[in-house]
Amino acid sequence: MYYYSNNGCPSVDGRRSVKKKEEALPAEYLVDIEHIFKIYNPGENEVRALDDVSLQIKRGEFVAIVGQSGSGKSTFMNMLGCLDVPTAGSYHLDGQDVSRLSDDELSEIRNKQIGFIFQGFNLIPALTATENVELPLIYRGMGASERHRLAREALERVGLGHRLHHRPGEMSGGQQQRVAIARAIAARPPIILADEPTGNLDSHSGVEVMKIIKELHQEGRTVILITHDDSVARQAQRIVRITDGHIESDTGAGYRWDETAENDPAANC
Repeated sequence: MYYYSNNGCPSVDGRRSVKKKEEALPAEYLVDIEHIFKIYNPGENEVRALDDVSLQIKRGEFVAIVGQSGSGKSTFMNMLGCLDVPTAGSYHLDGQDVSRLSDDELSEIRNKQIGFIFQGFNLIPALTATENVELPLIYRGMGASERHRLAREALERVGLGHRLHHRPGEMSGGQQQRVAIARAIAARPPIILADEPTGNLDSHSGVEVMKIIKELHQEGRTVILITHDDSVARQAQRIVRITDGHIESDTGAGYRWDETAENDPAANC
């Protein structure tokens, strides 16, 4: 004979039966972008910086987004990095829809989910290498001892264990970019987003920086590289080429193209 407990689960002896909580499965794609548009000045003189773009990136991929000036590459980077939101379409990052979040919510996502490497390094001149790496960890509310440990480990990982207390002005461009990489990886975010990471470097320093980025990918990190340089892009395992706000080509098997008017936010205006 079956009895039913307070939670509605059947039991053979009348004792309370508890439903086993289903564990949430990780999203199939770490990055799942569906039909996003970014339109400036909607109407007669509108500019479509992104025009019906879809892209999926799995965990552990190394993807290069390639495009020339004016292609929409920088706008797309802003979307991927949660620095901006689309006019229409959806962007799920690690299963969460981030395309309609507030500025404060996006800031939290950036701090926890994305490690940024910028072309201009974006280091604070008055801070040491360790202090620059610790800065985003402070925003996370992390304690001092844990911050120091993670910053030191990250700097040692990029070969700067001997430069912990040097300021940016006391380091070469290549060393400054390695500090920026250490800052990006210290908190172990799911995504490394590198925007023209070799753009301000000499050829030797550029090779060193790309070697570190490739090693990070080999360690299992998801890397998205934004570049205009084909020689840099060819070092990724997958190349997505963007032109005039459209994805022109994608060497990944998951590429999908859809030109149906129903996806156009202006179609019914």
